[in-house]
Formats: sequence, C-alpha cells, structure tokens
Amino acid sequence: MQTQLCDFCLKSGMLCSKCQDKLDSGAISKAYLDVAKKLISRENYYPFLQNVTLENISETESYLVLIVNKGDLRKFENEPKSTRELGNLFSKRILVLEKGVKDRKFLEDLFAGQHIVTINIIWLPDGTTETRVVLRGRGSRKLSKKRIQDLVEVANEVKNMNLRVEYTF
Repeated sequence: MQTQLCDFCLKSGMLCSKCQDKLDSGAISKAYLDVAKKLISRENYYPFLQNVTLENISETESYLVLIVNKGDLRKFENEPKSTRELGNLFSKRILVLEKGVKDRKFLEDLFAGQHIVTINIIWLPDGTTETRVVLRGRGSRKLSKKRIQDLVEVANEVKNMNLRVEYTF
C-alpha cells in the first residue's frame, strides 16, 4: 500500500523526521497514521491492498472514509469481504471514495446502492451553493435519517459540499 508515510515508519512505529514533520504540520492526522498501520498489516490477507494508494481519511460518528487514488475504488468493490472485515477492525462502517473525481461520480459513490434520480445545484442568496440530491424512494432500500445525516457530513468534510437529500415517490 502506498501512503503519505514511509513504509519503514508505518511498520516500525517510529517516525522519521520527514514523516514526523507531516504529522506536526497537520498534513496527515494521527488517525491517518493509525488507519495506515492497520491497512498495511492486512496486506497479507488482501493482496490487492498492495496496489492501493491511501490519499487521506475522514471520520464521522459512524463512518470511516478511506479516500483512495483514482481507480482504486474498483479494487475494493471486487473484494467486498475486505471492506466488511475492515469495518469490524475499526468498529465503524467503511466508505471508500476516490480522490479527484467529478461531483456526480462522488455522489454516486457516496450513495452507492441508491438510485439517484437527479442532482441539482441551488444558488442561495448569500452567494453559497447547495447540492440537492433526489433519490428514488420506492422499495425497502431507503436510508435512515441518521445514515443520511452521516453521509451529508462526509460530503461536507471530504468535498466541502453542502447537501440536501430528498426522496421522490
């Protein structure tokens, strides 16, 4: 796995001056360090992790968001068991998102398993924008209010995107 830290630093637990500077300056967080260590230790069980680049992480109350390089999301999708096991390891739901994708793709990945009917940009009088996502509301696959709230928080943290999520019938 490629990370923003040296492999030696992750495996040994001792940070070199370059990696320590990244931690001190806030370029990476302590949580990123912990997640990267655990992911490196799982490479033997899941060989696809050796070809994944972990760009950043984000945490909410119930989600751990792994932000990976463009194209690496497909590797996680091909091994769904790995995502479930990592969720058990961190005691949170794991959400894998790609860095540098357009807003539409980001929202499709964020609401994976849901059918997005439309995405609109709403311009507010104060000059800010809000993204309105309308999901299909039929069937038993509706998300709970708590989960929607967590996903809105993820979108705000990762892409600085204000979301309004609605269902259509």
